[in-house]
Amino acid sequence: MSPEEAIEDFLAQTSFALYGMSRGGDKFGNRVYANLTSKGYRILPVHPVAEEIGGVRCWPGLDDLPEKVDGAILVIPPPQTEKVVRRIHAARIGRVWMQPGAESTEAVRYCEENGISVVFQECVMVRSSPRPD
Repeated sequence: MSPEEAIEDFLAQTSFALYGMSRGGDKFGNRVYANLTSKGYRILPVHPVAEEIGGVRCWPGLDDLPEKVDGAILVIPPPQTEKVVRRIHAARIGRVWMQPGAESTEAVRYCEENGISVVFQECVMVRSSPRPD
């Protein structure tokens, strides 16, 4: 799949786990959450400690989510990304979007070697459009 096809496939989905929301207010992960939910995507934040951020329910891990998601969006430092992609693979999630700054060569390679469609060096907020009703 070409990079453009991976982007189109990812954005054709409806629900995503989001790694990177912060209790610290106006951080980039929080902006991704607000932007994508305003466009009609279902975003389920994963946070190892917080049960809620800004009134938004969070879950400690992928296994705790109330439903299966179509993909995962990562807005976390590369060393965390390298660990999280392994959890994503174990959960049988086939799509990952690594926001700029979250990617690493190792994480991208892991996804490619394990059949996970991966988008990187692209901003999900820029590339996404409002979902049709």
